[in-house]
Amino acid sequence: MSSSSPEQLLAEIRHHCTQSWTLMEVCGGQTHALLRHGIDQLLPAEIHLIHGPGCPVCVTASERIDQALELAARPEVILCSFGDMLRVPGRQGRNLLAVRAEGGDVRVVYSPLDVLAVAQQHPDRLVVFLAVGFETTAPATALLARRALLAGVPNLTLLVCHVRVPPVLHAMLNAPQCQVQGLLAAGNVCAVMGQAEYNALAAEHRRPIVVTGFSAMELLQGILQAVDQLERGAHRVENGYRRAAAEQGNHAAQALIQQVFHPIDCQWRGLGWIPGGGLALREPFASLAVERRVAPPVSAPASPEQAQGCISGLVLQGLARPSACPHFRRPCTPEQPLGAPMVSSEGACAAYYRYQR
Repeated sequence: MSSSSPEQLLAEIRHHCTQSWTLMEVCGGQTHALLRHGIDQLLPAEIHLIHGPGCPVCVTASERIDQALELAARPEVILCSFGDMLRVPGRQGRNLLAVRAEGGDVRVVYSPLDVLAVAQQHPDRLVVFLAVGFETTAPATALLARRALLAGVPNLTLLVCHVRVPPVLHAMLNAPQCQVQGLLAAGNVCAVMGQAEYNALAAEHRRPIVVTGFSAMELLQGILQAVDQLERGAHRVENGYRRAAAEQGNHAAQALIQQVFHPIDCQWRGLGWIPGGGLALREPFASLAVERRVAPPVSAPASPEQAQGCISGLVLQGLARPSACPHFRRPCTPEQPLGAPMVSSEGACAAYYRYQR
């Protein structure tokens, strides 16, 4: 089912497609690649792409952002996280960049293990790692937790915001308004977790799922495989990313996640409460949870999205395109975002802004 060029793959997609089909790419990195290569504009009109909630920065609950903001403002705290998180607004519109401008010690790290060094260098400060990501980054946070506990670093704590992809896909496919007929699964997540949970999703919801990479060829191949299944009435998982994602995933990474975390029900920004959609520290690693040290902040009244009419919740559910938002480009831009999907380098709104859609 392989072809030697994008043009041939597009021709095969047109040849296979006899009716309209709606596909969702799960990962924000795939969304950006589809728009960057113009694939969304080259596909036949019968293929409709819906952009999924595959951006962990975008779906981190605003309550957790508020907690990070409150912690970062404390003089005894050093808060560390990845760069995208610094611009995500909390429920009152403030972000970590604003806290840093006001004197808060907010630091960008490139690996969770960098946080261990920060904590060891500043034993008199409480060092908090705002841990965000899907199953792809959870093993690195788990490794940090293991090393911190082993080294006995008493001033290092974790604000865990890791989320799990299969539970949110189950919730979305169960929703009565769901229009998705086939899924392009994130190859990076499946490279860690394998495809067992996706096999169950495909069987229960009777939708084809293709594990897909991020190049133009891999995305086109995934679309072709999904269309081929839909045209035949099939609904199984196919691995179109075998160069990186084995069917069983990465056993060592899975063991790390299982040792350090356990699944919990949690809030996804814009999507609501997702059963089993998050991860929390299990004992003995739960002693590193920042909640054991600091009480959560008082709840703010509403999110900036709700207050200003931002439709990022609909975008994250695949029910609206970013360009349908009345605030898209004016006033909402990557420099002055109203919602998290305009903040993240993998957010759908940022992709539409960057690639002029």
